[in-house]
This record gives sequence, structure tokens and C-alpha cells, in this order.
Amino acid sequence: MDSTDRLHYKDAVLDSLAQHANVAQFVSFSPQAEQRYARVVGYEPNHRFSTNQDAVSVLLDRSSDSLVNIRSFDPMRPKSREFLYGLKSVDEVLDGVRRLGQSGLHTIVNETIDVSDGGVSGVLLGDAVEFAPDDTPRCVEKPGTAAFPRELGTALLEAVYGFTPSFRFGHEYRVEFSLHPLRRGFRREHTVIWESELVGHAEATVAVSWPNRFSQFIGDKAFGLLVAHLLNLPVPETIVISRSIAPFRFGQPTGSSEVWIRTCPRVQVPGKFTTHRGWLDPFKLMAAEDPSGSYLSSILAQAGVDAVYSGAAIVSDSSLGFRPSLTIEGTQGFGDEFMVGRKKRTRLPRHICEMVEQLHSKASRVLGPVRFEWVTDSQRAWIVQFHTGASPSFGRVIFPGNPQTYRRFPVDDGLESLRQLIDQAAASGEGIVLVGDVGVTSHFGDILRRARVPSYIEPAESRGVTA
Repeated sequence: MDSTDRLHYKDAVLDSLAQHANVAQFVSFSPQAEQRYARVVGYEPNHRFSTNQDAVSVLLDRSSDSLVNIRSFDPMRPKSREFLYGLKSVDEVLDGVRRLGQSGLHTIVNETIDVSDGGVSGVLLGDAVEFAPDDTPRCVEKPGTAAFPRELGTALLEAVYGFTPSFRFGHEYRVEFSLHPLRRGFRREHTVIWESELVGHAEATVAVSWPNRFSQFIGDKAFGLLVAHLLNLPVPETIVISRSIAPFRFGQPTGSSEVWIRTCPRVQVPGKFTTHRGWLDPFKLMAAEDPSGSYLSSILAQAGVDAVYSGAAIVSDSSLGFRPSLTIEGTQGFGDEFMVGRKKRTRLPRHICEMVEQLHSKASRVLGPVRFEWVTDSQRAWIVQFHTGASPSFGRVIFPGNPQTYRRFPVDDGLESLRQLIDQAAASGEGIVLVGDVGVTSHFGDILRRARVPSYIEPAESRGVTA
């Protein structure tokens, strides 16, 4: 093998990639500041500019934000060297190319593409795709990256952004990419490919879970419902009005002309923010309930369901020694009041439970244990909130434990009072007894489980309902 065959010219690799994929516009230079490769909109591939000043000037003019970066490399040592970000004048770019060249480094001047434009960056590997907003493809080295099987992840991104990601690579490649709401790069496409590497067969499989950085970006509730929809579960038609990206839509028509407005926090905060039957101004609602913009990612406008019964379903966690069983609770009509403890639990007809059981069975075959809120009309059960994971609850026990003392809490005092009591009980190592007609699947149960406070329900004497 000739010694030159062992050299790793990153710009030559980029030139080869650009022959079949959309790359960021660039011009590359040797250490002697001689042009090597180029991809600039309006010019043929590898167009030879008359001067380096002309090349950089045109690149700055054609870049989306009139900014460029400089990447440097030594072909004898593949690891990247100095990186200069967000340069905006021809002189500072040429000075950077010249200085780095004097150190024996090759340079690639490429357009700066904003990673905080509402898109995502990530990596394809085998059957897995991982991504996050407001970051580079190296986001996969950080916690909180969203991970999906390739087909499901691609479908989710298409649903959110309205275009199909250009993932034209086989499973034997590792591909670094970014997706953008506005078209970018030499080919002016929504997908930009930064690197591809043939790695052969890759055993990259993932389990879908959230919260993650992308679920926080569009809102926990929106993310869960979108996953449910992509698994062909019945989700009412939903419009997501987001702080960060253009509105998008998913779900199925319900046959009702009514609408529900649902606030969508970054992470699940049971019962804290508004759920409203009928239209509300989503912008006024966000401004009123989250003026800092720290908690609500979006507002959901969701098609109503002509509710016959509504409720929630959770499955017990077998790893805690419980027999895995599905708990289904609900009430007649709409379930929003039931979830916050202002409407009593009702004995559910068998056919309603069977419809909910079928939803759980279908979802759990793909995702494992799931929990969700549901509504039934006269024909089917619909999912209106959706999460993964089993529950530590069993029977009347919300969260297991053996504290020496318990504090009694009347459910009529409401969720906000319970949140305050949880802080006190956690500090003193006490448990909490919920007193009143409330279910373990309600938001009372959600809050106690999330806080991991030992707790159970003391049923009212007049309940007249079996578990």
C-alpha cells in the first residue's frame, strides 16, 4: 500500500459524500492555501474560483446566515484539529486559513448552519436513529437523546416537520445528520448530511422511552400521543401549537365538532395546568400560565370525543414482586374531573374494560408496559394521554413503603394542597393516606408515585365500588 493511500483527507471524503447527499456548502484548501474542493450553490461541483478571496466572498454571500466555520485537519492524523465558528468577514476567514495552513493543516470552510433553528441533529446506525434539538450530531454522546427504531423515528420526524428525512443510507452505515425547517446546504434540502462511515453490520437496537430532550422540546403530552398515533392506536385529531416550531397535526377524526384545549408541559406535571372543554386563546393561555416560557412547550387543540366513559389505565410493576395486572378505572362521561378527584369512580361495564385492555395489549407488544388516559364513545376507546412504564401501585397501594407514621389527606383539599403536603412528608419520612373517593390511576396517584412517597387510599364507607 502506498503511503498516500493511508492518508485521510476529510475534504475528499466530503466531496465523495456530496455526490449523492446534501452537504453544507464548503470550499477546502491545502496548507499552501490552494483550493481543493468546493460545493457552492449556483456553481458546478468543484468550481475553481479565480481567487481565494472570491471563493470565500461567494460562500459567505450564499450561506443562509452569512456566516462560515473553518475545520482543520492533518491527513496523517484523522482526529480533527482546531475549529473556528461563526466567522462573518472575508478577511478573518482568509487569515484563519492562512494561519492554520502555516501549521501544516488542511482547512474546510463551510457555511454555518444554525442548530437552534427548530430542527434536530443526530445519528443513524443500524436500525436505530437518535436525535435532539438545539445541538450537533454529537448530541448522541449526551444524556437525554431521543432514540427510536429507524422506521418509527423517521415517521415521527416526518409527522412533526412535514417532510421526509433524506436517510438514503443502508443499515451498514453510521451517518451524522441534521434536519432543518428551512432548506439548507448545497442541494437546498431539509436534510444535511455531515459524515457517513461504512461500519458493516451494527447491532444498534433501542427501546423507545421518554422524557427525553425532544419530548421536552414539543411537550411531553404531544410526544406521547404522537408515538401512540404512529403505533396505529386511536388518538383524536390533534393540532400542536408549539413555542419552537410550526404547528403540526396528527391523529384521527372523532366525528365530533367539539374541541378540547390541553396545555402541554415540557415534562409531565399531573393536574397542574389547564385542560378545558371548548376553545381558549392558546397564546393568552400560555402567557397566563407560563409567562417565563419555562414549563409549557405547546398547547394542544384536540378533537373532542362524545364520551360515554373516561378514565386511566396502569399496569403493576412485576419487578417489585407484584403480580403484573392492569388496573382500569374511570367514570361516566368526561374524565377530567375524575382525574383531579372531583368526580367519583364508577363501576365500568365489562365491554368498556375490554376495549381498554385491547389498547393496552396492542401498545405493550411494541413498547412494553404502558399507562394512559382513555375516553370511549359508543364505538371505540381513544387515547388522550400516553406514557411508557409500569407502576408501583397495586390494589389500594399507590406507592409501597413502611414509614412509621402516615399523614391523612382528604382528597377534597385538592392537588395543590397535596403537592405541599408531599414536600412536608418527604422531609419527615412520613407516608400519606388519601381519604376519599379517588382512584390509584388519578392525578393524585400520579403525583405520589412521581414523588415516591409511601401512600395508599382509604376508601370511603359509602364507596359501593370494587377495585
